[in-house]
Amino acid sequence: MLFLCIIVLQGCVSTPKNGGQELDPVDPHEKINRVSYDFTDKVDRMVFEPVVNSYITYVPDAAQRSIGNFYDNLSYPNVVLNSFLQGKVKQGTEDTLRFVVNSTVGLFGLFDMATHMGLQKHDEDFGQTLGVWGVNPGSYLFIPFLGPSSERDVTNIPIGLFTNVLFYAGLAVGTSFAAPLTILGAIDKRARLSGPMRIRDEAALDPYLFVREASLQQREFLIHDGKLPLDLYYDPFQDNPFEKDSEKTKTKTKTEKKL
Repeated sequence: MLFLCIIVLQGCVSTPKNGGQELDPVDPHEKINRVSYDFTDKVDRMVFEPVVNSYITYVPDAAQRSIGNFYDNLSYPNVVLNSFLQGKVKQGTEDTLRFVVNSTVGLFGLFDMATHMGLQKHDEDFGQTLGVWGVNPGSYLFIPFLGPSSERDVTNIPIGLFTNVLFYAGLAVGTSFAAPLTILGAIDKRARLSGPMRIRDEAALDPYLFVREASLQQREFLIHDGKLPLDLYYDPFQDNPFEKDSEKTKTKTKTEKKL
C-alpha cells in the first residue's frame, strides 16, 4: 500500500515533455503507445466501465472476493513456475502447496484457505524472471486492452496464457465453457483497477504518463521483491531511469585512475 501511494503521487506530478521533439529513451514509441492508450481508454469508458460499475454496485463484496480468489488461483501456476525459475526453491514449494490447497480445500480457489494456513501469496511472472536474470526492460509498450508492458515483460503474455488453468479447461471442454469465464475474469480484473483509475482521472495532469511511470516503477519494485537498490530510487523526470550503469561505471573508473 505504501509503494502504491508513492507511485500515485509521482504519477500525479508527471507532465508532458516540452515540444515533444526528443524521443524518450524509455518510451521511443510514445506516439504509437499514446494512440493505443487513447483507443483502449475510450473502449473502456464506453463498454467496460458501465458494466464494471454495475458489478461493483450489485455484486456483494464477499462474492467479489471469491471471484477474485478464483481467477488468482487459475493463473497461479505461472507464479509457481517463475518462483522456481528465479531460484526461489522454498517460495516455489510454498506456492505449489498454496495452489494445491486452494484448488482443493478452497473449492477451486473460491476461498483463500492457504493464506489462513500461513502460505503467503506471491506475485511472479516471466517478465520478472527475465529481470532477475539481468535482462533490461527495453522500450515501454502499451498493449491494446492488456495495458502497460515493455519489450521484456511482453514475453509473459504467452507464458501467462499457457500456464493458466482456464486455457486448458477451454481446450478440454470447449469455448462455450471458457468464453463466459474469460469475460467474467476481464470484469473482475477491471473492477480491481477501479480505485487506481479513479485516482488517475482525478489527479493526473497527463494520464498516459501517470500510467507509464507508475507501471515502470511497480515492475522494478516487483523484480526486486520490494528491496530496491538505491540507484533505482529515481527522479521520474530524468530522461532514462532504467539506463544501464555502464556510463557511471566508466566515469567512476576514470576518476579512480586519475587519483
